[in-house]
Amino acid sequence: MKIRIGFGLVNYPFEDGKGFFRWVEMLERSGVDSVWQSDRLISSDNYLESLSALASLAGCTERIKFGMNAIVAPLRDPLVLAKQCATIDYLSGGRLLPMFGVGYPKAAEWAATGRSSEHRGSRANEMFELLTRLWSEECVTFEGKYYQYRDATIAPRPVQQPLPLWIGGNSDAAIKRTARLGTGWIGGIAAPADVARVIAWIKAEASRLGRHIDDDHYGTSLAFRIGSKDDDAVINSPFVKRTGIGEKVDLDPLFCIGSSDDVIARLREYIDAGASKFVLFPIAAGERDAVEQTRRIIDEVKPVIEN
Repeated sequence: MKIRIGFGLVNYPFEDGKGFFRWVEMLERSGVDSVWQSDRLISSDNYLESLSALASLAGCTERIKFGMNAIVAPLRDPLVLAKQCATIDYLSGGRLLPMFGVGYPKAAEWAATGRSSEHRGSRANEMFELLTRLWSEECVTFEGKYYQYRDATIAPRPVQQPLPLWIGGNSDAAIKRTARLGTGWIGGIAAPADVARVIAWIKAEASRLGRHIDDDHYGTSLAFRIGSKDDDAVINSPFVKRTGIGEKVDLDPLFCIGSSDDVIARLREYIDAGASKFVLFPIAAGERDAVEQTRRIIDEVKPVIEN
């Protein structure tokens, strides 16, 4: 089982677009496995649109893989989404890691776009079947409850055949959806014990369905800071605030804030739980801090953890 470290962003710490590209170039030079783009369509905070950002990386990088963490599938059109993913994978020579979720029922995007969050799981299930077929078949006809396609074809198709379909989420429905339709799973912010439970359940459910997901296609996310819980970057982080720091929630199972050795120990807990692919989110105040936090993981943690 290969252990691989990737990076995502809690928020957008860069002053302009060049800062983002400099950060990604540093990841590529350092041999980092992957970079992940969070996806939020409605937000007062800066969030790049996932697929647009990844398309730009296809042309300015050569080795690093990239994915979206995670596209809320029911907010997108499945044909357009399939075409976008296929194009990015084609232009990058097969480096896209598509990852999808169904979104939260009270997310701002539903009300802002006049859509209902009801049945979003059922819609996503049809979408995932459609995406998989559009990426691999010459001609697709599909009669579903929500989507009806006749003789749909996209070209060029992805370089990766099959193109992976990673699914996120820790709910019972997400677990069953991954086992039935996914080729990999990356959890959100969760304690190691919860990650172990989800991975075991996915494996058991997939086996029951006669499916198999590779052992190195299970992962998790971890927000970290090499520093102190009293650092301004932690106290003022909107990500930490959303998770409940103001409600005296114990951050230790969810975040890793401490030394590089503490990060190594936490990652080893996740490895023991069955995870092998990591998306690390630096908790940082501004561009320089985000770069420094990333560099310390590359220098002090990556050589110890990866095999």
